[in-house]
Amino acid sequence: MNLLSAAAKVSSLTMLSRITGLLRETLIARSFGASEWTDAFNVAFRLPNLLRRLFAEGAFSQAFVPILGEISSKGDIKQSQVLINSVATLLFWALLITVLLGVIAAPLLILAIATGFKGGPAYEASVVMTRIMFPYIGLISMVSLSAGILNTFGRFAIPAFTPVLLNLALIGGAIFLAPHLEQPIYALSIGVLVGGVLQLAIQVPALARLGLLPRVGLIPSAIKSAILNPDARRVLKLMGPAVFAVSVAQISLIINTNIASRLETGSVSWLSYADRLMEFPTALLGVALGTVLLPSLSKANARNDLAQAGELLIWGLQLTLLLAAPCAITLFIFGEPLAAVLYHYGKFNATDVLMTQRALAAYGVGLIGLILVKILAPGFYSRQDIRTPVKIGILVLVATQLANLLFVPWLGHAGLALSIGVGACLNATLLWLGLYRRGALPSTSWLKYLGQLLLALIPFSGVLLYASTAHSWLGLQETPWLRISLLMGWLAAAAVIYFGALSLVGIRWQKFLRHAK
Repeated sequence: MNLLSAAAKVSSLTMLSRITGLLRETLIARSFGASEWTDAFNVAFRLPNLLRRLFAEGAFSQAFVPILGEISSKGDIKQSQVLINSVATLLFWALLITVLLGVIAAPLLILAIATGFKGGPAYEASVVMTRIMFPYIGLISMVSLSAGILNTFGRFAIPAFTPVLLNLALIGGAIFLAPHLEQPIYALSIGVLVGGVLQLAIQVPALARLGLLPRVGLIPSAIKSAILNPDARRVLKLMGPAVFAVSVAQISLIINTNIASRLETGSVSWLSYADRLMEFPTALLGVALGTVLLPSLSKANARNDLAQAGELLIWGLQLTLLLAAPCAITLFIFGEPLAAVLYHYGKFNATDVLMTQRALAAYGVGLIGLILVKILAPGFYSRQDIRTPVKIGILVLVATQLANLLFVPWLGHAGLALSIGVGACLNATLLWLGLYRRGALPSTSWLKYLGQLLLALIPFSGVLLYASTAHSWLGLQETPWLRISLLMGWLAAAAVIYFGALSLVGIRWQKFLRHAK
C-alpha cells in the first residue's frame, strides 16, 4: 500500500466533506436564519453529536483498530471475523439501550443543557428533534465499526467519503422537505437521520467485498459468547481510558466556550469562523495521515517490527512538518485576506474581519502542534497504550486553562485560540518525548531536515507578507471576484515558490513515496 497515495485520497475526500459542510451551513443560514428554531435544532443535534465524539469515533477507533490490526497481521481471517462479530453484537445492544433511554428522557436532557428553553416553543421543538435524531448515535457508531474494519484492511476511500452523505442529506432536507412541513426546521432533524442511514448503507458493499460483514448476535447465547470473547474484552478495556481521553478534549472545549461567552460580544463567532479555517489543514493533514498510519503501525507493532513502526512515524512526522509549516505561516501572516474573501459580506463588517484575523494568527502559532498530535498519538494507540496520552491530555488541559489566565486578559478571544495552540504544542512535545524514550522514534538528521524546511519557508513567507499588504482586501468588497482571484493567485504563487525552494534545498517528493507492509 502506497501510504502517500492513501493519505492523498483520504485528504481529498475529507476536503469534499469540508466543502459540502460549508455549503450545508450556508444553506441552513439562508433558509432558516438565526432564530429560536435554529437554536432548537443546534441544541437537539448537540446531544447525539457529543455522544458520537465520546463513544463512536475517537474512543472506539483508538481501541478497536489496534487489536483488529494485530489479529489481521497474523493472517487469521476467521479470528478477525469472530472479533468483528463479537464487537458488533456488544455495540449493537449497548446502542439500542442508549437510544431508547435517550428518546424517553429527551425532555429531561434538553432541560439539562438548555434551561432557557423551558416552557417555550423552542423547548418543544428541541424535544421532538432530539427524539428524531437520537437514533443517529446508533447508526454512526456502527459506521465507526465499519470504518475501523475498512481502514485496517487498507480501504480508506469509503470511510473518508461517508461524512459527505450527512451533509447532502441535510441539504436535501432543507431544499426539498422543509417547504412541505408545518414546522420546516424538522426537515433538518429528518435529514440527520436519513444521513445516518445512508452513511451506514454505503459501508455494506465494501465490507461484503472483503468478506467481513459484521453479524450481530440476536439470541442470548450469541450475546454471552460475545461478552466472553477475550479480544472483544480487550477492546472494551481499552475503550475506558479512550473515552476519558476524548472527554478531556470536550471539557476543554466547553470551558473555552464559556469563557468566550463572557468576553466582548462576537467573541464566540470570531473564534468559530477562525476555527473553521484552522480545521481545514488539521483535517486534511492530521486526520488523513493519522487514519492511514494507525492500521499500518498496529500491524508493524503486532509483528514486533519496531524498525518498520519507527520508520512509519518518521515518515508521518516529516511529511506533516513539510505540509503543516506553510499552512501555519499562512494563517499567521495571511489571515486578513483569508477572512475578507470568505466572510466579508453582508453583516460581517471590517471589525469582524480584524477580530477573526487575530484569532487566525493565534491559531497559526499552534497549528503544527495541533496536527502533530494526530500523528504522534497513533504511535501509542498502535501499541495499545491509551493511558499515556490520557495522562498527557489531563496535564495539557490544566496547562491550557492556566495559559487562558495569562493570555485572555491580554488578547481577549485571540488569547483563547493562543492557549489552545500552546497546549497542543505541549501535547505534541510530550507525546514525542514519550515515543522517543520508548525507542519508537529512530535517530534521524532532524537538524538538517528542519534547516532545509526553514530555507524553503523564507521566500514563501516573503511572498505572503508582501501580498497581505499589496491590496486593500477590505476595500475590494464591492468586487468579490477580483478579490477571490487575487487571493487564489497569491496562494498559488507562494505554493509554487515553496515547492520549488524545497527542490533546491534537496527535499524530493520521492522521499515520501513509501509502501507499508
